[in-house]
Amino acid sequence: MIGIRAAAKGIGAVALMATLAACGGADGDARQSSQNLEVYTPEQIYERGEFELARDREGDAAYYFSEVERLYPYSEWAKQSLIMQAFTYHQAEDYENSRSAAQRYIDFYPTEEDAAYAQYLLALSYYDQIDEVGRDQGLTFQALQSLRTVIEVYPDSEYATSAILKFDLAFDHLAGKEMEIGRYYLKRQHYTAAINRFRVVVEDFQTTSHTAEALHRLVESYLSLGLTDEAQSAGAILGHNFRSTEWYEDSFKLLTSQGLKLKDRGNNWLAKIYRQTVKGDWL
Repeated sequence: MIGIRAAAKGIGAVALMATLAACGGADGDARQSSQNLEVYTPEQIYERGEFELARDREGDAAYYFSEVERLYPYSEWAKQSLIMQAFTYHQAEDYENSRSAAQRYIDFYPTEEDAAYAQYLLALSYYDQIDEVGRDQGLTFQALQSLRTVIEVYPDSEYATSAILKFDLAFDHLAGKEMEIGRYYLKRQHYTAAINRFRVVVEDFQTTSHTAEALHRLVESYLSLGLTDEAQSAGAILGHNFRSTEWYEDSFKLLTSQGLKLKDRGNNWLAKIYRQTVKGDWL
């Protein structure tokens, strides 16, 4: 990312800041007429944006950066101002405008060094809105897609490691949503619907922190339906991969109390997973 340089560069820069500030309204708002700004160079307007950003006035800062882009669209300062718009809007939690500026940067300057940062900001504009498991997960899917782009297109950038971490967390978030719905169905004794949700976690989100619980919930659900082969197979996977967890202990007690073993039985989907992953039997 472009570093936010000090706005006041000597007495002349301080004077410029004061002059530009005086052009604003009585409340110090930056939304002055474009005619006032046209007398300044793009560098001077850009520095005013940095000055406002340093004062935590993100709205005014974004205005100045956007004016550089509008008044001097083909200049080097316009390019720098565009990435700064994306950054500033994100700081202000104005995710829609941050996303718009970041996407414009990617479209106009795909080969520039800051394209990786623009893509990362684009991903963050979705990721930072993922706050509750209970909400619609559309933002999570969009965050995953954008983070994957950072990882795959810019693997050597300084943002790739952070993108990988956030990708894993967002992936875990989706698994958490499936678990929440599955537990809802299980509590209401809708066992088939619950099994479908827990199966998604085991098959599609097996690298997340929810897999052990999903297997235990499968044990509970299948036992409630009298499907002991499936319950024992789920217990077998738990015993092999998650023996140190509370979910294994709970499943062990639940199965053994009914005279059952934690062993793959029959030819169900869980038994196949056990034989493939544990025994290496892929045929």
